[in-house]
Amino acid sequence: MPQNQPARRGNPFLSQDPSTRARRLARALISDIVVYNPAKRRDGLRDGSLKLLFEEEIRKSWEEYVDQVGLDLAESTGYFTEALNEILADGREVF
Repeated sequence: MPQNQPARRGNPFLSQDPSTRARRLARALISDIVVYNPAKRRDGLRDGSLKLLFEEEIRKSWEEYVDQVGLDLAESTGYFTEALNEILADGREVF
């Protein structure tokens, strides 16, 4: 590498580490749910009905998550549940 150029760092979103990719995917999938359903989320947070209101979206996102990271990794880590609680439930322990 020429000395006058700074070192290039890899894109962290393209990480090949399975755990890192799984955590990021879980967060992205749950973030999408929030982005596309802001009023529904607000109602669910207010009424304590997030699990019921988002049952279908969560199921579909879980299926996509398992398809991409594999069942073993999906079931052996809490990344998906962590994302649900941190992002969809606004930091509350709901899932």
